[in-house]
Amino acid sequence: MSTYLALFRENYHGLLSLYAGLGIIAANGIAWLLASLVPTLKAARQINTATFREKMQRPNYAANQAWNNKWALLHLGVIFGLILPFCLTTAAQPWWRMPLDIVVILMFYDFFYYLTHRFLFHDSGSLKGPLMWMHAVHHRQHNPCRKDSSYIHPLEVAIGLGLYIASIFVLSRLMGPFPVLTIVITWFAFTEINLHNHDLWEADRFPFRYLNTMSKMHHHHHAKFTGGNYATISLLYDWMFGTLDHGEPRRTAARAQAETQSAM
Repeated sequence: MSTYLALFRENYHGLLSLYAGLGIIAANGIAWLLASLVPTLKAARQINTATFREKMQRPNYAANQAWNNKWALLHLGVIFGLILPFCLTTAAQPWWRMPLDIVVILMFYDFFYYLTHRFLFHDSGSLKGPLMWMHAVHHRQHNPCRKDSSYIHPLEVAIGLGLYIASIFVLSRLMGPFPVLTIVITWFAFTEINLHNHDLWEADRFPFRYLNTMSKMHHHHHAKFTGGNYATISLLYDWMFGTLDHGEPRRTAARAQAETQSAM
């Protein structure tokens, strides 16, 4: 028993997990401040905030947001109290490890999220989307705003966050524990990318063109429940597996037959 307690004390870094949580809060605060200083970002925030306030006037919408805010406390308690403390370290690392770790964590997570999103949340293969009923809650928003990233079934929140923290935990076993700053940056990128994908976004000029592309592609995904663009961090896996959706009308069997006949 004493051996297990010693191992627990040696590997459980609750204080580092607390520092990571505080760092994430600070990063969000800094990002909010910077966004208020950039006219394009400020305009996008105003549009999305106004749209969210309008949607919150609907009782069902407000109830879902309140439901998820309540469950978020439990999810974060489990993550920062029971899992993340085993994934952190204060050991020094070479300069190149941090950007490498950040990319590996995000893309490792995105691969498994892509598979989950495509085959469990949508009817896209032999599994016939066994969790479509759950994901349908999120897809009630056909033209989402930023806060619609949290208009979602609580079980789906648990699955998405579970995949993310499981990715960190598994990679920490394979690559070694991560410094606090690595987790802060990765978590911030993870949440901001998910939020921005739902943004109502208008700017399509340098240096905001990529932000426009990501928002537009995810809005294509929301517009039709069986569309592509299943990944969330980047479009890489959709490109690799042929599921990019640029918003064209769905090519149904009837449409395909009509196209074939017109070409003859």
